[in-house]
Amino acid sequence: MKDIAKKVFDIEIESLQKVAGLIDDEFTKAVDAILNTQGKIIVIGIGKSGIIGKKIAATLSSTGTPSFFLHPGEAFHGDLGIVGKNDKIIIVSYSGETDEVLRVIPFLKWNKNLIISITGNPNSTIAKNSDHHLNVAIAKEACPLALAPTSSTTATLVMGDALAVALMESRQFQEEDFARFHPGGSLGRKLLVKVKDQMRTDNLPFINRNATFTEVLLRMSEGRLGMVIIGNAPHVEGIITDGDLRRALLRHPDTATLKVEEMMTPNPVIIDGDEFVSRAEELMMERKITALLVGSVADRTLSGIYQIYNG
Repeated sequence: MKDIAKKVFDIEIESLQKVAGLIDDEFTKAVDAILNTQGKIIVIGIGKSGIIGKKIAATLSSTGTPSFFLHPGEAFHGDLGIVGKNDKIIIVSYSGETDEVLRVIPFLKWNKNLIISITGNPNSTIAKNSDHHLNVAIAKEACPLALAPTSSTTATLVMGDALAVALMESRQFQEEDFARFHPGGSLGRKLLVKVKDQMRTDNLPFINRNATFTEVLLRMSEGRLGMVIIGNAPHVEGIITDGDLRRALLRHPDTATLKVEEMMTPNPVIIDGDEFVSRAEELMMERKITALLVGSVADRTLSGIYQIYNG
């Protein structure tokens, strides 16, 4: 079974290398056409090509190119209404002769939509009726019967990814742009959410400089943040973390003589609440800490505490 799996990988890699060698100026022209689109991108396909088409449309949409998938069968029952005159079309059909797709082309021609096709046959009807053609002719299918679309769908998928990445590079698409389209994901949370939206503000574990070791330990347990804040709220003079406590105990086993000044870190790092979560977590990784004070850096006042998100 392992040998079969490796053979499939080898066959599909060989096909991808072949398709990479077929990329020509048509690819650049297709990218330019999409960049100059005043409408949206409509991706059309059926069967396995339709499934790949849905993924291409989804990838384009999430990377800054508004795109929709149109099933050619549904197109003839009213869905052609979503195709505007300024829209560009991407047709996915390995054979280039898919009957259901061919039936849509006359409407697209009448509507004056620019057509980009992805097929394995540059001499096919669909390719010849396209403004730009992307050739994904493979060496062979990985299927031993050469029937199930395997290498061909992989090549088409990668061609779609190549389009999306080329468009991202052309638009200088950044992490922040990606996050705007994925606000529910972890990246969106880090790049769009501000520290003040995620910080803890209740029961902040303040304690004064005259506290005993036992009082520090009890306040740290109550606060459940692995730290106590030294000062008179909201002013911060320093912090003591659970690590500081352990190190202090190694130096001074007699806790009765331990003073706050001997355990605390003076002038701890404070981040402004208007900073993004991404910056806060970057700072925490640099300092190797799991909680960060949030407030005014200038007058060292505290408004909350931000902890590493584990969701």
